[in-house]
Amino acid sequence: MPGVARTAIAIDQALLAKFDRWMARHGYTNRSEALRDLIRAALVDQQWQDPKAPVVACLSIIYQHHRRDLSGQLTDLQHEHHQAILCSQHVHLDHENCLEVIIMQGAAGQLRRIADAIISMRGVKAGRISLLSRNV
Repeated sequence: MPGVARTAIAIDQALLAKFDRWMARHGYTNRSEALRDLIRAALVDQQWQDPKAPVVACLSIIYQHHRRDLSGQLTDLQHEHHQAILCSQHVHLDHENCLEVIIMQGAAGQLRRIADAIISMRGVKAGRISLLSRNV
């Protein structure tokens, strides 16, 4: 294959057996693709360490629908950072809870600050940011 470098690595048999079980649970059919994905994930994590690095993220939150003015606060914060917020999706989970997914693009430090500000709002029950990059 052009552009592909072949390499050999030495791995303890017990570790390799654990890796093979991990691969099977995650649907990988070969070690090469699994290792490439793990390397990419490590490089994305490294890129996110630089607060100025251009990255993308997906922030998912669950919040209390009836919490006083929380919906307004979430909207206001997203408008304040309109240059970083690409879009959001709002889902009514039940009478009390909403799920919101916010897709962002910008500098790593800025996106972390936005995510922290949202997750720490009173009435947000859970939040998680998925760190992504186009450049890996």
